[in-house]
Amino acid sequence: MSTKIVNVLGFVENSEQFVVKTENFKVRISNNVVLGDQNGPSPVEFLLAGFAGSINAVGHIVARELKLDLKALQIEISGELETSKIAGLDTNSRPGLKRIEVVVKPTTDASLVVLKQWIDTVKERCPLRDSLLNTSSVLLTLVKEYTTSEVI
Repeated sequence: MSTKIVNVLGFVENSEQFVVKTENFKVRISNNVVLGDQNGPSPVEFLLAGFAGSINAVGHIVARELKLDLKALQIEISGELETSKIAGLDTNSRPGLKRIEVVVKPTTDASLVVLKQWIDTVKERCPLRDSLLNTSSVLLTLVKEYTTSEVI
């Protein structure tokens, strides 16, 4: 088994933006949970965008392996988000996405048989799809940072 640790660091840059630093990039995310604004996508939009990017990346890897000439690839993703709990309303619903629909539109001359093999392999190997479908261990730790003016 081979693993890689992926790290990001996020911080509030101003009251409207959350900035996430990755290994090579800075990404701005809106503080609006549901819809993005001119400062960046919402966290939910960002999650779905990452899912689309993961399908794209794996799709191109698998296409090369199958010698499938993938001229273009369009991925449409929509998610139904439960907003009651986010808003603080009393509900038994989960605060997350209830359903995610993905439509993959490759441009290629490949046969339907090859395309079926391709998409089945992409579904099997896509790490974000796996993470969304299966429970991943999440450890959330709260650390209160403070300074003291007293010398002990």
